[in-house]
Amino acid sequence: NLMVKVPGTKPGLTAIRTLIGEGINVNVTLLFSQQVYAEVAEAYISGLEAFAKKGGDPHKVSSVASFFVSRIDTLVDDELDKKIAAATDPAAKAELQKLKGKVAIANAKLAYQLYKQIYTNERWQRLAQQGAQTQRLLWASTGTKNKAYSDVLYVDELIGPDTVNTMPPATMDAYRDHGRPRASLEEDADAARAVIDALPKAGISIDAVTSKLVEDGVRLFADAADQLYAAVQKKRRTVLGPKLNSMTYKLPEELQKDVQAALEDWRKEGKVRRLWAADASLWTEADEANWVGWLDVVDKQLKGIGHLQDFADDVKRSGFRDVLLLGMGGSSLGPEVFAETFGSKSGCPKLHVLDSTDPAQIRSFESRVDLARTLFLVSSKSGSTLEPNIFKQYFYECAKQTVGAAEAPKRFVAVTDPGSSLEKAARNEGFRCVFHGFPSIGGRYSVLSDFGMVPAAAIGIDQRAFLENTAEMVRSCAASAPPIENPGVILGAILGTAQRRGRDKVTVIASKGIADFGAWLEQLLAESTGKLGKGIVPVDAEPLGPPAVYGSDRVFAYLRLAADQDAEQERAVAALEGAGHPVVRITVSDVMQLGQEFFRWEMATAVAGSIIGINPFDQPDVEAAKVKTRDLTDAFEKARALPEMRPFFEGDGIKLFADSRNEAALKPQATSLAAALKAHLGRIGPGDYAALLAYVERSPAHIDLMQRVRRTIRDRTKAATCVGFGPRFQHSTGQAYKGGPNSGVFLQITCDDAQDLPVPGQSYTFGIVKEAQARGDFDVLAERGRRALRAHITGDLDTGLNKLSRAIEQALQ
Repeated sequence: NLMVKVPGTKPGLTAIRTLIGEGINVNVTLLFSQQVYAEVAEAYISGLEAFAKKGGDPHKVSSVASFFVSRIDTLVDDELDKKIAAATDPAAKAELQKLKGKVAIANAKLAYQLYKQIYTNERWQRLAQQGAQTQRLLWASTGTKNKAYSDVLYVDELIGPDTVNTMPPATMDAYRDHGRPRASLEEDADAARAVIDALPKAGISIDAVTSKLVEDGVRLFADAADQLYAAVQKKRRTVLGPKLNSMTYKLPEELQKDVQAALEDWRKEGKVRRLWAADASLWTEADEANWVGWLDVVDKQLKGIGHLQDFADDVKRSGFRDVLLLGMGGSSLGPEVFAETFGSKSGCPKLHVLDSTDPAQIRSFESRVDLARTLFLVSSKSGSTLEPNIFKQYFYECAKQTVGAAEAPKRFVAVTDPGSSLEKAARNEGFRCVFHGFPSIGGRYSVLSDFGMVPAAAIGIDQRAFLENTAEMVRSCAASAPPIENPGVILGAILGTAQRRGRDKVTVIASKGIADFGAWLEQLLAESTGKLGKGIVPVDAEPLGPPAVYGSDRVFAYLRLAADQDAEQERAVAALEGAGHPVVRITVSDVMQLGQEFFRWEMATAVAGSIIGINPFDQPDVEAAKVKTRDLTDAFEKARALPEMRPFFEGDGIKLFADSRNEAALKPQATSLAAALKAHLGRIGPGDYAALLAYVERSPAHIDLMQRVRRTIRDRTKAATCVGFGPRFQHSTGQAYKGGPNSGVFLQITCDDAQDLPVPGQSYTFGIVKEAQARGDFDVLAERGRRALRAHITGDLDTGLNKLSRAIEQALQ
C-alpha cells in the first residue's frame, strides 16, 4: 500500500515511466495543468506496457494523479481582484466577478473528461484485459481558502467514479454535516469549458498560473525535504562522531551573513543536486560536465579494489626497498602527501617523489634509492608531459646499467589515462604493469584515483580502510545533503564568498603530521580558481606570526591532527580568531581519515568556483608556459644554445633580468642589489602577495632559507607570501600567478648548475630544460603584466642565496 510521490514535472515524467515500468506504485503530485496531466497519463501507460512486456502483472500496479484544486482559485482570484479594481466598465467588472471561485473546479472537470478519453481508447483496453487499473484522479488541496465560498465547495463539485478526494479533517466534518452527495463531476462540462475559455479574454493565462503553482509547489516540497535531509545529516554526524572529521568556523559578521546567503541560494536553487548531476550551468556552461568523475571515484575504487591489493602484494613480495615516483602536479603532489604522512609500513618500500628538473635534486634522489631494489612509477595523465618522460628516460638508463636491459622494464610501472602515449610506450617496452586513471578526472582532482592510490598501495597503506573512511565524507557531501549540513559546500561557500569580498588569500596552517597536505591543496585551489583575473591564492607553510602582520585579505584554514596538536599553533590561531580574522578549523581524527579532506576540499573548490564564476576544471594559463619552454628547447636543439639574455644589473655574484616594462620601472633605482630589490618589493601594496619562485634544489636548507626570507617580507609589508620551487610550482600555483588577479609581486631565483645531467636520447640537458622552464615562466608572467624580477646566481649557490637573503633584509629596512 506504499506509493512513491513524484512531482508532475519534466524530470518527473521520466521517473514515473521508469518506476511504473519496475512495478512500483506512484502518486503523481503537483498536477494543475490539463496538458501535463495528459503527459502523466502517457507516462503511466507507457510504464505499464514496459512492465507487462517483461512479464510483470499490471494488476499489481496502482497509481493516482493528484490534482491540486483550491490553490488555482487562490492565485486566479488574486489576479481577478487586481483586474476588477483596475476596470472602469461595470459590465467588464461583472464578467470578471463571475469567474471568481469557478476556475479550479472547471479545470478539474475538464481533466476528468481527459481521463475518460484516455482510459476508454483501444490502447488502454489491451492493458485492461491484462488486469491493469486506471490511474485514478485524486483531488488534493480541497480545503476552502476563501471564506466567501462554501466550506465544502471542492468536495461537492468533484464527486465521480474512479476519483479520490483527500479532505482535511475540518472539511470532512463539514461535509458530513451539510455536504450534498451526488455525481457532480460530469455536470456542466460545457460551462466548465466556457470558464477556462474566458480566462484569456480576461488577460489571465491558465498556463502561467499552473506553471507558477508547480514551481511554488516544488519549492515547498524541496524545502520540506531539505529540512528532513538536514535532520538526517545532523543525526548522522552525531552518530559518526570522530569517524567524520569535524569543521568549525568563525567569520566576521558581514562575511558570515554573505556566507549564509550563499548557502541559502545553494539550497533554494538545488545547486548541490545540480553539482552531482554535472550541471555545467553552475559554472560557465563550458565542458565542466566532462570533469566531475571525482565525485564517484571512491565508490568505483572500492568496487574494483582488487587491482590495488594485488599490486600491494606484488610490491611487498618482490622485496623492493624504494619506490621512486616520476611525475608532476596532480600526479606527484597527492602521492607526496602519502609519502610524507604515512612513511612506509613494515616490510614495504619507501616512497620518494621526484618532480623537479634541477640536476642537483635529480642526483640527490638517485643517491637516496637503491637502484637494484627500486620500483619506478612513471605517472602522467596525458602521457606527454615533458618532465615525467625525461625522468623516465634518465632512470630507465640507470636501471639498465644496474639490473640489465632484460630486467629494467620490469622495474617500471605506468599510471596514465587509457590510450596515452605513455601507455603505448609502457606496453611496447614491457613495463611491469599499467594502471589507468579516469579521463573524466583532471590531474589535481585525481588523488583518490589510481594516480594516488597506486603509490599509496605500494607503501602498504590499507586501501580498503582508507577509502571506506573517505566514503564517510563523500556521503556527508552527497546530493541529498542540504548546504547547511554539507561540509564541502559550507567550506566552498566560505572560500568563494570570502574571495568575492577581497579575502582571496587562503592561508593553510597544518599540524606537523599532515603538513604536506598544504602542498596538494595549493595546486587544487590555485589551478582550479586562478583564471580570468579572479581566483584564490593559496598560502602554504608560511611561518606563523602575530595578528598584526597580516592584512585584511586573508582566510585561515587550520588543519589539526587530533593526535598531533601543537600548542604554539593553537595559541596563534586563537589570536588570529580573536583579532577578527576569518578562521576555519578542521580536525582530522586520524591520518587514515585524510582522504576525507581530499574529498571535502575538492567539493569545496568546485563550489567556490561556481560562486566566483569560473570553470574550476580547466587550466588555460599553464599551457602557455609549456609552449614557451618547448620553443626554447627547440631553439637549443637547433643552435645548441639558448638565446642570450642581457642583465640590467650585475653585482655580488647576482644578475638581475626583467622584461622591458619591469626593467624600465626598476633599472633607474638599481644602484645596488639591495636598492634594486627595494624598488621591486616596494611595489607591494595592500591586497598584494609576494611569491618567491626558486629554480634550485628543494633541499631542507633551501626551504629554511626561503622561509626566513618570506617571513621578513610578510612582517615588513603585511603581504601574504608564497614559495614555489621550480618547475614544480608551474604545475600547481603557476596557474593563479599567471591567470589569477594581478596582485602578485614575483621574485624568480635561478642559478648556474654546478654539475649538469644529460637527458638520454636528447641533445639538451636537465639544466637546459630547467633554464628553459624558468625563462618560459617569466616570459608569461611578463606578458600578463605581472610585476616580476629574475635574480640569477652565478658561482656557489648557497653563497648566492645568502647574499640575496641579506639584500632583501636591507631592502625592507
